[in-house]
Amino acid sequence: METMRAVLFNRYGGPDELYVATLPVPEVQAGGVLVQVDATSVNGADLLLRSGKLGLLTGRRFPKQLGIDFVGTLVAADTGANLGGLSIGERVWGTVDERGGARSLAEFVSVPAMQIAQAPDSLTPEEAVTLLAGGTTVHTGLVEKVRVQRGQRVLVRGAAGGVGSVAVQFAKARAAHVTALAGASSMEFVRELGADVVHDYRTTPCQSLGVYDVIFDAHGSDLLAFRRLLAPGGRMVSIAFDKNAPARSLLGIAASTVFGARRIRFFRGKPTRRDFQRLTAQVERGEIQPVLDRAFPLSGSAHAHAALEGHGIRGKVVISLSERG
Repeated sequence: METMRAVLFNRYGGPDELYVATLPVPEVQAGGVLVQVDATSVNGADLLLRSGKLGLLTGRRFPKQLGIDFVGTLVAADTGANLGGLSIGERVWGTVDERGGARSLAEFVSVPAMQIAQAPDSLTPEEAVTLLAGGTTVHTGLVEKVRVQRGQRVLVRGAAGGVGSVAVQFAKARAAHVTALAGASSMEFVRELGADVVHDYRTTPCQSLGVYDVIFDAHGSDLLAFRRLLAPGGRMVSIAFDKNAPARSLLGIAASTVFGARRIRFFRGKPTRRDFQRLTAQVERGEIQPVLDRAFPLSGSAHAHAALEGHGIRGKVVISLSERG
């Protein structure tokens, strides 16, 4: 039986619960493909899953795996799979279905064929994977959910993070006026991404920020307070739970839906090949650039989680499997 390394955890808790184990290489499912993973990133959803803060939703069956996105090599495909012109041996990128069993923090991942597309040739696997979850999420949020337009005033919360840094670039590519919230040490970095105005989120009162047509929230806290900054007809989209009180975030979104004309839209993306192809085209046009904070080896997955839970992250924390030692 062919085996692989994968990262698991046997109970909810801190980063030190993560360990590297040996598992069978997953089988190719009907209509599916097998990808040898070169890089994956650490996302907020991974932290919530590992910590157990959404344990009522994720259950108590262990061990559990992690990992949402991946860049790697297509190594096998079901004979009936729709590869969309892809060939075995080609570099691809994609995401797993978070509601399914497959996870990408492993040397191999098995996913439906429609969950992959050709990866950009101009980026390394570690660079490319910084854009996957964020790029597809931002397109869904800013285009499909709130329809950002040229000249609109956009506020991005969590602008230095893995998703927020892409949101700033994406909104500027659509000719919006972008105000960003970030930590003091990251303000110049966010300006370089294209933000027109940057505020220190720790010292700038919410009520002093002005009025916005669109708010893109990658932070999750104080949602109802920020909703008050929306102009008439304004739209707010949130892709994060408050890490300290996720239930409060859910209640705020529910209250907005029932009682507020200016509704807070929360979503979890489910991107497919078309989304990844669109993202590849954006990269090739130079509309968005990768933002890699640092990369860890598979054996350093616990350190990668600890880094993301700390402060001062700029862009994405990545786990690299390119070297197989």
